[in-house]
Amino acid sequence: MGKFLTIVLVVCAALAGGGMYYLQVYAYYDRLPPQDTIALTAPGGIARAASVADFEGIDSDSSPIRYRACFTLDSVAGAALYEGATPLIAPRWFGCFDAEQLSDDLEAGAAQAVLSQSNFRYGFDRVVAHYPDGRAYAWHQINRCGEALFDGNPIPFGCPVPPPS
Repeated sequence: MGKFLTIVLVVCAALAGGGMYYLQVYAYYDRLPPQDTIALTAPGGIARAASVADFEGIDSDSSPIRYRACFTLDSVAGAALYEGATPLIAPRWFGCFDAEQLSDDLEAGAAQAVLSQSNFRYGFDRVVAHYPDGRAYAWHQINRCGEALFDGNPIPFGCPVPPPS
């Protein structure tokens, strides 16, 4: 009887682990339809639509930081530089987005990070990284307003008023 219970427990644990992996990596992501523009925000806060091509993107309603996109973009001229850009890892099945390489290239200056949209959802910015050859990548990143709000700290000066919880 002990062996049977052990086997049942191991099988249940394996099924639960496999289910959790599937839910985290596949279940909540949706492929985005092709887009032909992305917003780029100037240092003064004025956004403009920039034309993109070859758009591939994923997103999820379950979290504001699950957005990832790959596309081509002619230029980010006039867009505000984004300090502290940190691309987040994408699921392996979304092969066009390599966060580790992108981080290395941003650090080395081979790519440039700019602001696409500030506080598109309170506390989160959309960031675009652009290479001189036209390749571009976008993701959502928590900003200083969001970090303070979610850590329970006072909202920094210059942040918009947070929405009611």
